[in-house]
Amino acid sequence: MRIALSQLTTGPEPEKNLGLIEEWTRRAADAGARVVVFPEASMACFGTPLAPLAEPLDGHWADGVREIAAATGTVVVAGMFTPAPEGRVANTLLATGPGVEASYDKIHLYDAFGFRESATVEPGSRIVTLDVDGVRLALATCYDVRFPELFRAHADAGALATLLAASWGAGPGKLDQWDLLVRARALDATLWVAAVDQAEPEHPKGTAPTGIGHSRVVGPDGTVRERAGARPELLIAELDTDEVASVRERTSVLANRRQELWR
Repeated sequence: MRIALSQLTTGPEPEKNLGLIEEWTRRAADAGARVVVFPEASMACFGTPLAPLAEPLDGHWADGVREIAAATGTVVVAGMFTPAPEGRVANTLLATGPGVEASYDKIHLYDAFGFRESATVEPGSRIVTLDVDGVRLALATCYDVRFPELFRAHADAGALATLLAASWGAGPGKLDQWDLLVRARALDATLWVAAVDQAEPEHPKGTAPTGIGHSRVVGPDGTVRERAGARPELLIAELDTDEVASVRERTSVLANRRQELWR
């Protein structure tokens, strides 16, 4: 399966960001990508008041993404914000395209490194998978990467790859952590991890997590197969889904789990 990771920088205006999604999706489709993955907060960057911008999954912005996916014949995964109770929002990944319609609300909220996502965001409570051309893919968002049990749950649900959308926070050691965590999650669950981050902004402002770039595609054996730099970049990768079975046969961490000890 050929996928594209669209490492771009979004701003505070959803309509402008929708234009970017159309531009980058067309570029990815021209390169033969079947699935095009955009970062977390593609609708509007962090550091923007989110509640006034949030829209339901049947709203104008999500419908715009659907039209782009339909016009290009691709499955598009993009981060947006949907309304939640008590004036908060859900940090949502929309996955849409021919024969595909799914959404995932981020489960693990980024209450770390001095940022409190839970102040404005309602956590999700369910894992989400989708099937594209007979291949099961799972969805995860940013801080989720620090929780290996989620990725193992993806494997248990039959996923061969996890699509991880992020807007990673900058700071000392954060790039090393990003690299280590993405590779570790691929090894934990012996599946592909395609991790797309917001590109590093040209002029970073404030402390909101607005991305550091360095998107990457990691094989089920934990090796990096494709990687981007810090600036905006379209990363095209081939996922050999048959490789998952061969790695799981050699590295039997899922089969060897003693889950009864941790319940």
